[in-house]
Amino acid sequence: MNHYLKANYHTHTIRCKHAEDSERDYIEAAISMGLETLGFADHIPCPFPDGFVSTIRMDMAQADEYVQTIRSLAREYEGKIRLLVGFEAEYMPEFFDAQIEMLHRVGGDYLIMGQHFLGREPYAAYTGAPTKSDDFLKSYVDSIIAGMETGEFLYLAHPDLIRYEGPDAVYERQMTRLCEALYDLHIPLEINLLGLMQHRHYPTERFWQIPGRIGNRVVLGVDAHKASQICAQDAYDRAMRMAGKFGLKVEEILKI
Repeated sequence: MNHYLKANYHTHTIRCKHAEDSERDYIEAAISMGLETLGFADHIPCPFPDGFVSTIRMDMAQADEYVQTIRSLAREYEGKIRLLVGFEAEYMPEFFDAQIEMLHRVGGDYLIMGQHFLGREPYAAYTGAPTKSDDFLKSYVDSIIAGMETGEFLYLAHPDLIRYEGPDAVYERQMTRLCEALYDLHIPLEINLLGLMQHRHYPTERFWQIPGRIGNRVVLGVDAHKASQICAQDAYDRAMRMAGKFGLKVEEILKI
C-alpha cells in the first residue's frame, strides 16, 4: 500500500440523511487502510424554533445516541484504532450557543466548520452554488472569520466550497483575507478528498495557491458519506500532489 492518511476527522453517518453504511463499516474500512484515528463529524443539528425538519442533518434528539454509539464502538475497537466524535457545523450565530451547549452536554470531542449556508435553512442560499455576487463572497469570508474567532472550531472544511465565478482579483482579495485570518488564528484548512473523488468544483488551484503563499496549516479530510470513500488512495495521492505543487505542508495528526 502507498502512504495514506494517518487520521481522518471528517466522516458522516446515516443520521444526516444523505450518507450510507454503518459506523462499523467506516471503522473497518479505516483499519484496512491503516488509519490510526477516525473522527466522525456528522452535520450538526439545529434547534429550529418553528418545527422545521432539515433534510441534510440529524435532529437535536439524535445527538446523544450518535455520541453514545461511537463511544461504545471506541471501547470495542480499543487498541485497533482511536475513534473520536464531533460535528461539522456552519457558524450561524442564532443557533451557535445552543449547539455549543449541546456539544458539551453530549461530550463531543470537536467541531469542524463547513460553511454550507450563510443563514438558516430553508431560506439561505447554498454557498456551493454558482454566484457572481461580490457581496456573497465577502459575506462567506466574514462569517467564517467570525466563527473561527470563537475558538470553538478545530479546522475549516472545504474552504473553497464557495463557487464564486466573478473576477479573479475579487476572489484573490477575499480569499487572501480568509487565509490570513486563519493563519493568525493557527487554524488549519482542509483539502477535501470527496471533492476530488466526485470531480466537484473544489478543491481548486485557484484557491490553494493562496495558502501556499501565506503558509497556512493544512489537513486532508475524506468527507466520507459511505464507507468505501474511506479507501480514497487515488484522491489522497492527487491531494498530496496539489499540496506539493503549492508548497503546502500537510499535518497528519491533530491534537484533540
